[in-house]
Amino acid sequence: MNWYLEVFRKYAVFSGRARRQEYWMFFLFNMIISFVLGFVEGLLGGPGVIGMLYSLAVLIPSIAVSVRRLHDTGRSGWWLLLVFLPLIGALILLVFMVLDGNEGSNEYGPNPKELIG
Repeated sequence: MNWYLEVFRKYAVFSGRARRQEYWMFFLFNMIISFVLGFVEGLLGGPGVIGMLYSLAVLIPSIAVSVRRLHDTGRSGWWLLLVFLPLIGALILLVFMVLDGNEGSNEYGPNPKELIG
């Protein structure tokens, strides 16, 4: 849960690097919360407003952690625009997000693994 909250502490920070663990834990908790909100709202017969508000609230942090994750692999945040290529763009981004970060410092900052230990 700390990884999820850490992304919100860095709400709109697009500089620096994010470890794989930070990115994927945020992704996991985001999916769980979205599923629970959708399930509860479906049971109550709601129109999906709560889920849409939640999605809007996590939009900027999601983009920011994705950019920081790309920075960890030595890539510019502009690579995130690949998401607009049908299918192949999402697959390429998935590979980038799964790859281990660069050893040592890169142009985007120090290795977050070395900072934490």
